[in-house]
Amino acid sequence: QVQLVESGGGLVQAGGSLRLSCAASGRTFSNYAMGWFRQAPGKEREFVATIRWTGGNTYYADSVKGRFTVSRNYAKNTVYLQMNSLKPEDTAVYYCAAVRDYTGQYYYTARHDYEYWGQGTQVTVSS
Repeated sequence: QVQLVESGGGLVQAGGSLRLSCAASGRTFSNYAMGWFRQAPGKEREFVATIRWTGGNTYYADSVKGRFTVSRNYAKNTVYLQMNSLKPEDTAVYYCAAVRDYTGQYYYTARHDYEYWGQGTQVTVSS
């Protein structure tokens, strides 16, 4: 049973930083891609960033490029989202997700691509 558990959310002022963690368990994730999504009140869940567990290749939404960094720790089976220069529009519930990466050639950016989801962690950025 795959389990993804996010942590690290909270309240921060605009311009500040937070680091989210996603602890993954239940199987070997070497052939998986991990994604971060977010959902603001009244809006659709949107793609933020993705990383291939093997190789560490990353891809970002334009809205966070240059401010957010996704990484993974093999030994801890944990994926991170370092968020810098936060803006009020970054306020949302942030979700971690996982999908089997059969090709290693494709960046998974659509919500329906992902098989497994965490419960989410709230990030609030005050102005």
